Amino acid sequence: MLYALAGFSILSVGDAVVKSMAGDWPVTAVAALRFAIGAIVLSALLVVRQGPRSLMPDHPWLQIGRGICLAFSSLAFFAAIFIMPLAETMAITFVSPVLTALLSGPLLGERVRPAVWFASLAALGGVSIILRPNLAEVGWPAVLPLIAAIFFSLMIILNRASAGKGSALSMQAYIAVVSAPILIVAAFGADWAGIDGFEIGMPDWSVVIRCAIVAATASTAHWLTYIGTTKAGAAQIAPASYVQILVASVLGWLFFDDVPDILTVVGAAIIIGAGLYLWRDSRKTASPATSV
Repeated sequence: MLYALAGFSILSVGDAVVKSMAGDWPVTAVAALRFAIGAIVLSALLVVRQGPRSLMPDHPWLQIGRGICLAFSSLAFFAAIFIMPLAETMAITFVSPVLTALLSGPLLGERVRPAVWFASLAALGGVSIILRPNLAEVGWPAVLPLIAAIFFSLMIILNRASAGKGSALSMQAYIAVVSAPILIVAAFGADWAGIDGFEIGMPDWSVVIRCAIVAATASTAHWLTYIGTTKAGAAQIAPASYVQILVASVLGWLFFDDVPDILTVVGAAIIIGAGLYLWRDSRKTASPATSV
């Protein structure tokens, strides 16, 4: 649990750095550069530590699935925090732990307890409270955090499915290598299509440095999250991500003057409450098994 807690906290720091680049470079280009840097550095580290043969995964389709999920989740989330306040975006994405617990049943064969269904309904209610004013204000982009949460949940589940199929470093290298080409194609595709605001020019040096910082923090965070997920059930680890709301709220207030409104606070409280209820129920369920 502590591994996941640290990983999710570090993710919020990287998210704040991403938001600082809004208006400096297209979101697709930022995501592509961030993952390209990560893919190069992680692949090099993998070769140095485990040899060239380590670049070939034993279960390629599983790694491709992880990379696709992370690419779509990152692109949707980056776009969301470019447009919306950091705390509100994070609050909506916090439905991902509940989605992970809900999907772990049909996808991993884990038993979905009644508490998971209750927490899911409560969390979705919290999301709807936050979404309603944002839908009126920014339109359809307000659902981007929800899309990001869905793909992130799928990635967490695939992390669990890939437990024992490689080292933590190889898992991070594989996911970056798959994600980077997808995002590069998206970046150049949007540019070639002539979509307004997605023209790729030469970035300022500060943008490159910030992308490198995001790559470093994200790779560290995903490594910690992966370790945490492999050491416990996906449903039990998922609620640890709620620490992000605290970090995101503080960073949004300090650096972007984003103060969550009352609806965001209420919605986030419901979502967090659902996650904490689920976590408490998970501990109760695990206690008998531990004592045997």
